Amino acid sequence: MVTRPTPDAIRQELGDRVAELGEFIKSQREVASMSVRRLADLAGVSNPYLSQIERGLRRPSAEVLQALAKALQISAETLYVRAGLLTDVDAAAPSVREAIGRDPQLTAEQKQVLLGVYDSYIK
Repeated sequence: MVTRPTPDAIRQELGDRVAELGEFIKSQREVASMSVRRLADLAGVSNPYLSQIERGLRRPSAEVLQALAKALQISAETLYVRAGLLTDVDAAAPSVREAIGRDPQLTAEQKQVLLGVYDSYIK
């Protein structure tokens, strides 16, 4: 017998996913040494809306996720997976930039330096 999740459990999971997405976007913005205002400008959204996304209060559309990914120079698929729009199976392996950004053992400064070195090799 398969048990179905309750509506409250579904709401809780969605809330957790939105909060995790917001935290990830914020961490990627910090790795890129970007202010909320700068990222909002690059992505074409308002400062308050981006702040609400980062705090897990709003669930952005696929279009907004794509604009944020472009501004952060990460793959849109990564944000789609975090938002629950794609499964992990649907997405490709993380990019080097994303892997550096996700590494909890690196400080923000170390991540920035590594990204600078990486960018110097690929440009």
